[in-house]
Amino acid sequence: SKRQIFSYLKHKVALRDLRSLIRIIVLVNIEVYHLLLSFLIGKNCSLSFLGYASFKVGELLKSKEQLLSLSLRTSDGGRVVGTIEVRVLKMGEIEDGDTDHITTDVQGQKCALVYECTAPESVSGKDNSPFLSTVLKNPVCKLYRFPTSDNKWMRIREQMSESILSFHIPKELISLHIKEDLCRNQELKELGELSPHWDNLRKSVLTHCDQMVTMYQDILTELSKETGSSFKSSSSKGEKTLEFVPINLHLQRMHVHSPQLKDALYDVITVGAPAAHFQGFKNGGLRKLLHRFETERRNTGYQFIYYSPENTAKAKEVLSNINQLQPLVATHADLLLNSASQHSPDSLKNSLKMLSEKTELFVHAFKDQLVRSALLALYTARPGGILKKSTSPKDSAEESSPQDQPPPMRRQDSIPHHSDYDEEEWDRVWANVGKSLNCIIAAVDKLIERDCSSEEGAGGGRSKDGEKDLSLEDSTASHTREDWYEQLQPLILTLKECMGEVVSRAKQSLTFVLLQELAYSLPQCLMLTLRRDIVFSQALAGLVCGFIIKLHTSLRDPDFLQQLGSVGLMVQYEGLLSTYSDEIGMLEDMAVGISDLKKVAFKIIEAKSNDVLPVITGRREHYVVEVKLPATMFELLPLQIKEGQLLHVYPVLFNVGINEQQTLAERFGDVSLQESINQENFELVKEYYSTFLEKMPPDYISHFQEQNDLQGLLDNLHQNIQVKKRKNVEIMWLAATICRKLNGIRFTCCKSAKDRTSMSVTLEQCSILRDEHQLHKDFFIRALDCMRSRQTQGALNESDDPETGCLTDNKPTSRHFYPVALLLVSSHLLVVWLILSLALLLAKYQ
Repeated sequence: SKRQIFSYLKHKVALRDLRSLIRIIVLVNIEVYHLLLSFLIGKNCSLSFLGYASFKVGELLKSKEQLLSLSLRTSDGGRVVGTIEVRVLKMGEIEDGDTDHITTDVQGQKCALVYECTAPESVSGKDNSPFLSTVLKNPVCKLYRFPTSDNKWMRIREQMSESILSFHIPKELISLHIKEDLCRNQELKELGELSPHWDNLRKSVLTHCDQMVTMYQDILTELSKETGSSFKSSSSKGEKTLEFVPINLHLQRMHVHSPQLKDALYDVITVGAPAAHFQGFKNGGLRKLLHRFETERRNTGYQFIYYSPENTAKAKEVLSNINQLQPLVATHADLLLNSASQHSPDSLKNSLKMLSEKTELFVHAFKDQLVRSALLALYTARPGGILKKSTSPKDSAEESSPQDQPPPMRRQDSIPHHSDYDEEEWDRVWANVGKSLNCIIAAVDKLIERDCSSEEGAGGGRSKDGEKDLSLEDSTASHTREDWYEQLQPLILTLKECMGEVVSRAKQSLTFVLLQELAYSLPQCLMLTLRRDIVFSQALAGLVCGFIIKLHTSLRDPDFLQQLGSVGLMVQYEGLLSTYSDEIGMLEDMAVGISDLKKVAFKIIEAKSNDVLPVITGRREHYVVEVKLPATMFELLPLQIKEGQLLHVYPVLFNVGINEQQTLAERFGDVSLQESINQENFELVKEYYSTFLEKMPPDYISHFQEQNDLQGLLDNLHQNIQVKKRKNVEIMWLAATICRKLNGIRFTCCKSAKDRTSMSVTLEQCSILRDEHQLHKDFFIRALDCMRSRQTQGALNESDDPETGCLTDNKPTSRHFYPVALLLVSSHLLVVWLILSLALLLAKYQ
């Protein structure tokens, strides 16, 4: 009643309850034609009248956006003291759906107070950050109130938001791939003259690579046309133009306000498992395909030279270093000449120091034995480069040499030397760069020494009355400046010429190494590259989203920032895929895609404009994601991070299948893939924790170990991974707890990030409320049902819990698929059931 409402206004309202109070008034007075809103503000238990506003409820309901903006006026109506927005909210429902207002006084109801809001409220929880608003959009919020074990109330804000990075990151990455592939194709064209065998291989490779670039360009064009929704729904996972986009990428955030505990935020990124759905899983996923491809490459005779994946990656790394260092050395050489022309000894010393550092890095990049062996291989691939009588191979496993005529495949340690090839020639060309630098250093030292001597002589040559011959001094200075420049210029030109010779030879030889990778099983190699790019793009979009959100949430935590710079960031993926049928291929794709995230480093820079979307640089073996922060946020970072320190991530994946397909896999199939993935990633977690203990300050470590028994959690996790237990969801809970205690980023994934993911996330949220915020034990199931009330169709029971493995998204929809439990009694019945089901399906589709 109105009397009760205004009694509440008079005695209970506080500033933080104002928004909830307004919603209560609107609910109770929905039948009133005119509604008077009175607002009170309280401080130190003293209340005062703030203002009032009135409106017609019919006008609110009939408005297009169901939103009214009202002016608050003083009691005499003479002055406007503020504005208030009134909007229509969709309220949560109890089980029978008869009322919108829910209280815990009635048995059988699920939660104390819940309402759902799709209005664009703060996407960051407590504060409305313009920075985070550029990454997240379309938030959907639900508020709850649950009792604690000491009979007080906790308030929970649950929010799910889309991320525009779902499309932004794939577009950035595809553009980078196009640029990299075009550069590689150009280097193949500039490889020079080759023998007919190798020239034909090069032409075939270029033809297929050009087709691949065209495909990437078409996909990028189609993605640029996408408007509307900022995420890819599960129904679109099979569309070719959206292959690179992650499925259902969302932020799931829970903000808990407890009466006696500090407020807390819990974030989980939910996303569909990174996998190439359009490519299909008939032959398995990336983990199996890459292993098979490498085995065949190593053992099958073919007309190419076998280089290991490590050597191929090394060749790409050296080529990247060349492209970065050569312009830097040339720039510092020009700065040295500029300092010489200005006759500035201090500037000359600084320029020489920078030139020396970059040149040493440049020279060091070519020390690898791979460059030497690649030069020999390329020499024999030139026209007329015919091998003479074979000699014994070198001890090094890196050397190789192809034959001009189509030979069988040779390993690098089984290729003989070319009798006419002068191996020392490369040593001389490579050493000339260092010698040129030494000449420059000696010349600069001599010039500076001579300058100091001339200054001393000029000081002693003054006349008795202290005057100098100014015209003579100016002439000497001009001659000296001209002398410095003229002496250094030939040495700088020599350095650049030597560098150019080294770069030309090294680029061609290492490009020839890359040609070998592409020459074998050409279509299959490129399709594997495409599949890996697709899976990595989906994984990277989620990672960048999670990194930005974690950075924003913990920006004012000095311990987190120190851990970020010294150790890196742990990223834990919770997989709920089964090891049965197509989901085996999805899990294999996901495992490789998450492992490839080790190649990613982050760099935080200051945003110079309103565009704060991240930018990706680098190449396939090494990516750098530049995260832009507004100036006010950028100033909060430690100095080393502000100066461009690369921040690394440590991704780990733990998978436990939980649906009925996993039951079939455990009874009749193979779960070794899941077991090996969990074991491998447990070792990565142990390695990260060891680094954490080693690099964080001792004071922090001692306090951390007092608060958290992380070693006990690791031991418990190891035991659960080793034990042979079906659907051991304890692995997921322990891994998630370890991740949260180590300030990591949490991901939850299933096939489409819908039913299984929502079941897992809501269970995790209620478990956190119980273990960390003293949720009343009698309200655990009620809270769980309340959070899941909008997740699935109809009421949920305990069998829908992820721990039981009975989830609705994988239940058979056809009436011919009888309960499997009855068929497991007899293997004969199972065979009959499979035959009948197949026959009925074939008849249906015919």
